[in-house]
Amino acid sequence: MSTLTPDPTVVIRAARGSDGDRLAQLALLDSQRPLAGEILVAEQGGELVAALGADRAIADPFRPTADLVTLLRVRSGGAAGTSSRRRGLARVPHLRTA
Repeated sequence: MSTLTPDPTVVIRAARGSDGDRLAQLALLDSQRPLAGEILVAEQGGELVAALGADRAIADPFRPTADLVTLLRVRSGGAAGTSSRRRGLARVPHLRTA
């Protein structure tokens, strides 16, 4: 019997406007309000599993995502100045619930 292992490939990228629904679902899953502004996301196996905004991160609580959140922070420049670390990221509008 073979055991399937998850795809270890991780994609770190700037969020796009088309990620809005996926980001809202991720925030709901993580029991947090959605992120707004410039956002970096981590995808694994084609699924958005973690995201980092200016003030906090959200992540799928049912997956091991601590390392992915760390990667997002490193990619964004960590505690470096906001202006340099956010260059080139797309802005995602704040989503309102109906």
